[in-house]
Formats: sequence, C-alpha cells, structure tokens
Amino acid sequence: MQGLTALKSWIGALTEVALMLLALGITLALLAGPSVPFLGDVTGNIVKLVQQLGSNGIVGLIALGVIVWLFSKRDIG
Repeated sequence: MQGLTALKSWIGALTEVALMLLALGITLALLAGPSVPFLGDVTGNIVKLVQQLGSNGIVGLIALGVIVWLFSKRDIG
C-alpha cells in the first residue's frame, strides 16, 4: 500500500510541475509573442482545445467538466 501512496505522490508532483510549466508557457507567450522558443504556440493550442470542446456541444461540456474535476481534486499544500 505504501508503494501505491508513493506512486500517487509522484504523479501529483509531476502534475504540479506540468501545470507550473503550462502557466510559465502562457505567461511567456503573452509577453514575448506566440512563437516562444522551445515552447511552441501554447496559447494557440489552448484556443484550439477550447474551440474543439465548444464545437462538440454537450459532449465538449462534459469533457470540460471532467477535466476541471480532475484538476480540482489536487491537494495543494
């Protein structure tokens, strides 16, 4: 059971790092333009994702709800 707890902790830590890198990428893209070296078009990709979810109607809304639910279950501390 301790192995599962350790794995869960590692996955949580990696998710936190990924979200921090995403926030950094968005900030750099807003400050320096859409073509930030080594990051690509972060804001363009987010806009495309939102457009795809929006064009799928209720299925996109459910997918967005699941994504928000997954990220809101994180233990921040």
